[in-house]
Amino acid sequence: MRTLNRIVTATASVVTYVALLLAITAGIDLRERNAYHDAPAQYAAFLAALDSRSPDDAHAVDSWFRAHTQASSRADASISLGTDAVDDGDYDLARRFTDDVAEKIAEDQQGFDRRFAEAWARALPWLVIGAILTAAALALRHWRRKQNADVVEVVNQFVPPRPWWRRPVFLVVSGIGYTFLVSGFFAFITATRAYELPWAVRGLVFVGGFVTWPIAYFLLKHSRPRSTRSAAQALRTDWRKPVLYLRGFGDDPEAAVVDEQPALTSSGLLSIHSREEHLIGALRAFGPVVAVGRPGEQLPHLGAARFYLPGDDWQSGVLRLMELSQLIVLRLGDGDGVWWEVDQARDTQPPGKLVLLIPGGRPDLAERLDAHLPKPAKVAAHSDRWTSDVVVFKEDWTPHVQPVGPFPGDKKSPAPAMFYVAQAMQAALREIGVRRRAMGPRTNSLPLAIIGKVLLLIPAFVLVVYFLRLLLLW
Repeated sequence: MRTLNRIVTATASVVTYVALLLAITAGIDLRERNAYHDAPAQYAAFLAALDSRSPDDAHAVDSWFRAHTQASSRADASISLGTDAVDDGDYDLARRFTDDVAEKIAEDQQGFDRRFAEAWARALPWLVIGAILTAAALALRHWRRKQNADVVEVVNQFVPPRPWWRRPVFLVVSGIGYTFLVSGFFAFITATRAYELPWAVRGLVFVGGFVTWPIAYFLLKHSRPRSTRSAAQALRTDWRKPVLYLRGFGDDPEAAVVDEQPALTSSGLLSIHSREEHLIGALRAFGPVVAVGRPGEQLPHLGAARFYLPGDDWQSGVLRLMELSQLIVLRLGDGDGVWWEVDQARDTQPPGKLVLLIPGGRPDLAERLDAHLPKPAKVAAHSDRWTSDVVVFKEDWTPHVQPVGPFPGDKKSPAPAMFYVAQAMQAALREIGVRRRAMGPRTNSLPLAIIGKVLLLIPAFVLVVYFLRLLLLW
């Protein structure tokens, strides 16, 4: 159903875009046809100019015909010849050139009618198909929203109100930032690899690309947190049950670190996505990912969609979300709240629902974990990675520990660190019978999504240009 929804929505978007473009084109043709209805009056004005021997009036009519006729207009050609004759002072010749303009105007009007009819005939099927597909997409969206209605009802209680305009405005700002980012990337590629260009041109392109990066960074730094979906919005857009991501708030600064990605850096594209964003990208293979936000934070951290529980009764909200979630991903930490969540997941949830992420270099947390489990996991956790091990559980609470690679002796890989965390999660879940494909590649899909978003701006820009042209002509 999710695949069908995506196909229908994507197809509806493409068809609607083409339909709108064709409809606007037909509107432009209609506007031009209606404007040409004044041609007989303009011709009469030209004849009056000949009678009064007024070159200025003749030129005014000539300018009107040039602005309102097609390139193949015979009436325009005759008026133009008549105006040239007026400039030479031969008004009799001007009359001979324009004697049959009335018949040519009628031909032009038929041409405008035919052009509009053809344009409308092209647009109408697309409009009908687009309307049907849009209705289907909206119906699927309504069905999708109903699937998570119980979760949305719970989460919506803990989502702070935001101005309705904030997200749309900052989505536009983010789009501009992404455009600068991708423009800088292509400028860098052009400057370093287009060897046929002169050095001066390559230098200017490189400087231009270099300048766009700080602009992109500034715009994205301020717009991306303000354009994120709330937890309720994220749940409404996906019919699948959510993934609940739990961690101590003290882990947020490390989760916000942007790790270097050699494959991107070497190609000229800056990495702007944090560890949590990459992790959540992998977890979206299961469904929308939600997390409890730190109380009092002005802007949400990027990654899981945030909701905010009251400080005096946060446990009941977490328990309710545990019950409604299909998967609980819990990252161990020092806070007592994290260990309370471990105990509650152990006591109230099926074993296969819980995934534990063990921080690297924290054998103390691994040892403490064994005291909270029915069967000890005996995790080493000696590596210095952000996440060193993944722990999942079979039906009898037997733990399965999956270390996170790459391991000593492996060749250095250009993949981001979160790629290996996702691979370890996928392998661990496979051991207990839960299969999700491509969790690793999902962590590296964010840069491709940036380019895709920028490319989507091109047809949007074309549509806006056509619409503005229609408004200006009207």
